[in-house]
Amino acid sequence: MTTSSQDELLDIIPIPFKHGVLVVTRGVDAFLDGNHVALIPLINRHMNCDWGDCPKEDAISNNWATHKGERIISSYKLNSEKIWIITEWDRSATTILFPSEY
Repeated sequence: MTTSSQDELLDIIPIPFKHGVLVVTRGVDAFLDGNHVALIPLINRHMNCDWGDCPKEDAISNNWATHKGERIISSYKLNSEKIWIITEWDRSATTILFPSEY
């Protein structure tokens, strides 16, 4: 039995990465009314390579990005709102934003 190359790519184990400076956009800040504690579980998931609600292809790309030094994008729900967490390719910053702010 052969597996597709996509399935083989999914098997790669992501490695830890640095998040750099954490940045919260104005939209997310206003939505949380400055209470950023609600973001801690999502940041922890991102840093532990749990990519949230990303499509399979994006999860595969993220797994590889931890090895290749590419941008990492996670997607989560926060109070029924979609939130993205994006770590830059050079690991200088991680931004928490709404997709509409991208």
